[in-house]
Amino acid sequence: MTSMRLTWLAVPVLNTLFQIFMKLGATQLNGAEGAISLQDALASHWILAALVVEVVCFFVWMTILAELDLSRAFPLSGISYVLIIASGWLMFGEPIVALQIVGSGLILAGVWLIAGASEATHPVKDPGSVPALPPAQLGKDR
Repeated sequence: MTSMRLTWLAVPVLNTLFQIFMKLGATQLNGAEGAISLQDALASHWILAALVVEVVCFFVWMTILAELDLSRAFPLSGISYVLIIASGWLMFGEPIVALQIVGSGLILAGVWLIAGASEATHPVKDPGSVPALPPAQLGKDR
């Protein structure tokens, strides 16, 4: 399970990198005359890096979804919001206000609660056990 946790941790990190690269690319293209074209965007190494990171993140996410329940995996990706706020402050000097700090704390608390609830209601499965039926299938013949 440790390797799955490390794999899962890659998702918020990759999402944060994607946003950082997009911000750098948008800043770089901001000096362009008129509307930004697809050709301009694809000429930016920051935008290209963002696209590569997003493709890698897609495949990591598919790996995670193959192993974890969606209800357990997706809420944990909320950590990206906190990482992006911190990255904006550290890398771009963006101000952080008290409400963002409180909101980040609430997000982290929510992620922690959801993860705890998921572990309580979705214990680690015995590889030899029969999978549980979803509520919609209870009472129906197998």
